[in-house]
Amino acid sequence: MLYLNRLLSAAFDRGRKAFPAVLVTGPRQSGKSTFLRHAASDAAYVSFDDPLERAFAREDPNGLLDRFAGPVVLDEIQYVPELLPYLKMRIDADRTPGRFLLTGSQQFELMRGITESLAGRVALLELLPFSERELHEHPEPLGDTVWLGGYPDPRLNPDARALWLTSYIRTYVERDVRQVRDIQDLRTFEQFLALAATRHGQEFEKAGLARACGVSQPTIASWASVLAASYVVHLLPSWHRNLGKRLIKRPKLYFIDSALVCSLTRQPSADAALAGPMGGALLEGWVVAETLKLFAAAGERPRCFFWRSHDQLEVDLLIELDGRVLPVEIKLTATPKSGHTKPLSRFRALLGDEAEPGLLICRVPERTALPGGHTALPWREWPALLAERLL
Repeated sequence: MLYLNRLLSAAFDRGRKAFPAVLVTGPRQSGKSTFLRHAASDAAYVSFDDPLERAFAREDPNGLLDRFAGPVVLDEIQYVPELLPYLKMRIDADRTPGRFLLTGSQQFELMRGITESLAGRVALLELLPFSERELHEHPEPLGDTVWLGGYPDPRLNPDARALWLTSYIRTYVERDVRQVRDIQDLRTFEQFLALAATRHGQEFEKAGLARACGVSQPTIASWASVLAASYVVHLLPSWHRNLGKRLIKRPKLYFIDSALVCSLTRQPSADAALAGPMGGALLEGWVVAETLKLFAAAGERPRCFFWRSHDQLEVDLLIELDGRVLPVEIKLTATPKSGHTKPLSRFRALLGDEAEPGLLICRVPERTALPGGHTALPWREWPALLAERLL
């Protein structure tokens, strides 16, 4: 079976050497189980997807843990939160690094249990769908890149893409959502999910979504938190020098996987998706998602924002790196114009030496110098450039 090495391996090895437990979270089907089987091939393995193992853990947690003298992978730990206090007791009795290697998908309940039971005892890591850095031997044109996304199954088996995405969305809505929140009206939630996809790359505007779905704004906020907790979307915060103002400004909503956006918005083909009205948002979302994936692979929380001036100039992505801020504009064009750099120059003027020269990520064939000291960067080069600074 084909296995692609994951960039998370280095952070996982560091965590395994420093903490008694390591937890790898992430969306369903992002490759967590496969990753642990390879990265911890010396460890025993038990999956709580297995009903018998799940029952064993609930009925006799000490008996289950007694089976393993050395390191063990406990896969899908969110199914047996009852096991966490017993792990805590064993860790407190023996803090040997790397004893318990855990995976989990649903972030809300899982993280609550971890906070209560294993705080200070566990390294927390996230495995998102494939980054282009992990797929560098399987490059695709931009249209196919956003069409296939980063989940292992559709990316490595394109013929199964449509069926996989349909099944994934159905399973997510009908099973995973109910495990994160007790949502009764799944039909309306599914409508919300599709509407959210049409707003990929836009500000998260609760009032409009509430009117469209016929529910309250607090309900929309709760549902958006479900999407974020299950790694379907990322809410990119607004940047402001004043931290309090960052917190009250509306974030922008991005789906972490572009193939899900294409499926939910019923794009007919890769070429049509890129050439249609969502083409720019799909490229912008891909750049944001690649950035999030590389921060996760480094074992770090993303330091990413967007910026909008009072007169509506906007920088799509700001990244805090090495004590400075890198401003990034993202355009579908292959012919950069001076107007594309105006937001970058305005932001640099605002921040001064704290801001690096900006990047315009677009479809130019090679790096090109732009006015103001900025650079036009081919879209395919972005993951490698950022990886050099993060990993």
